[in-house]
Amino acid sequence: MHRREQPGTLGEDAPPPLPAGVDLRDVQRPQDGAGPLLRRRYRARIRGGELSPDALIARVGADPNEVAPGGLARFIRTRGEDGPMTVGDEWLVRMPGPWNGPVRVVEVTPRSFRFATLDGHLEAGQIEWRATADGDDVLFGIESWARSGDRLSDVMHNRLRMAKEVQLHMWTSVIERVARLAGGHLPAGIDIDTRRVEWPADAVREDEHAEHDDGVAGAEHVRERIAVRDGEDVAEERQPRALDDG
Repeated sequence: MHRREQPGTLGEDAPPPLPAGVDLRDVQRPQDGAGPLLRRRYRARIRGGELSPDALIARVGADPNEVAPGGLARFIRTRGEDGPMTVGDEWLVRMPGPWNGPVRVVEVTPRSFRFATLDGHLEAGQIEWRATADGDDVLFGIESWARSGDRLSDVMHNRLRMAKEVQLHMWTSVIERVARLAGGHLPAGIDIDTRRVEWPADAVREDEHAEHDDGVAGAEHVRERIAVRDGEDVAEERQPRALDDG
């Protein structure tokens, strides 16, 4: 594992624009969060695998639980049909403690899919899974652009560093499982690059304020929304597939 952290800039490390036409209701963008913006890239070379980049993304997109570490995360689709991941699908990522995170799919390509975090998530931003070809190897990566979802999350992530270590273990475990799913191995381990951007106080434009006025809720309202969402999951949740930690 190769791990480094360095300063970044908002110009170079801001998240990509949200695609036109996607549902932005309840989306937590970085300007809705707290603390610094972190751009994190987890990348690895998969050698000797049997799946192409397209086939690999299609496989993990249809069921992320195939590569999710059972002790750390379980993905529950709360909106959308079983099968290929599509724009507009919503997932609840269940994690130990207060880490549960609702996300919405905002972009899908043959070699990638991208989530935006929703109200109540630990983070405010986006995360993308992608695979590309490099000769006979597959380059697989998970990249996120996010601030903490609120001040408490900021304390846990950037000061106590609890959430940061949980995420580190989760995403490195995912990449190791992706390599096994592909039938390959990681000849150079996993490269982890973090760029930290101090969020400027004037980074939120007036039009962004206006766009989100109706969607920004107080802490109590967020708790109620998550309780309702979780209640619906319990009532309607499909029987979870067995998770293989081996």
